[in-house]
Amino acid sequence: MGKTSGTRDWAQIYAIYGIEQKHTLFFLLLNAIAFSLLSTVFFLYFHPICLFLESFLFSNSAAAARFSAGFFGAVTALSAVCLFFAAANFFYSAVPLRYEMAQRMVGSVGDWSSVKMALDLGCGRGVLLNAVATQLKKTGSSGRVVGLDRSMSTTLSTLRTAHMEGVQEYVTCREGDVRRLPFGDNYFDVVVSAVFLHTVGKEYGQKTVEAAAERTRVLGEVVRVLKPGGVGVVWDLVHVPEYVRRLQELRMEEIRVSKRVTAFMVKSHMVSFKKPSQHFVGSGEVRLDWRC
Repeated sequence: MGKTSGTRDWAQIYAIYGIEQKHTLFFLLLNAIAFSLLSTVFFLYFHPICLFLESFLFSNSAAAARFSAGFFGAVTALSAVCLFFAAANFFYSAVPLRYEMAQRMVGSVGDWSSVKMALDLGCGRGVLLNAVATQLKKTGSSGRVVGLDRSMSTTLSTLRTAHMEGVQEYVTCREGDVRRLPFGDNYFDVVVSAVFLHTVGKEYGQKTVEAAAERTRVLGEVVRVLKPGGVGVVWDLVHVPEYVRRLQELRMEEIRVSKRVTAFMVKSHMVSFKKPSQHFVGSGEVRLDWRC
């Protein structure tokens, strides 16, 4: 059935999870088709277009008319190619790459047999959530994974995908605010998140100080709910260096950053870290506040 991602066929992954933000893919494809048709018109009717431009815009200058028609034809053709490429990359990132990265994130956690509680932050339709649940099932663990999302309708959809994957008994979903995680301190053994954290604070604009503050706040919440010795794994777009700096400020251990992976037409990285098992407070040292 064509190429595969890991041990799963792309079509099978799509059949279970579909694509989030389908409107973006449709927008890219519709514009690519429109530009393709326009460039085809310029190619098939080049001479009539040149005559039209010469008569109405360039005062009987045939050379200028031909140049303009050729230029606009080339621009529309190049735009169509770029839009088709963007659509293909969006589909690849949303389906096979997301699944592949979920497997890599699960693999970056050393021992799943001792995991009792895990959290998927911004679980979406459950690609990463179900990968964690599948790993718990493989190890014979009695643990569970909680998927947290902003939307109740999304969490219901996620539960359906968990049922399709046969891991529903390992999965719990709930609606919640990632800025104020509805869990106590030191609650989870593992916290994961895939291409979600960059969306926090987007109402302020991606590059604003306010948006950066919101993202680091969520990262602090992730650290807060991790148990001492717990592991966090985040795959995200663009802002990973910002996350690494914050994790260093919070004195996380074993901070590792993956090689660059192009996703959704931008750079992405996976960062993993471990919360210290103990935090000693000396006479001149202040206890860290994860919530800051």
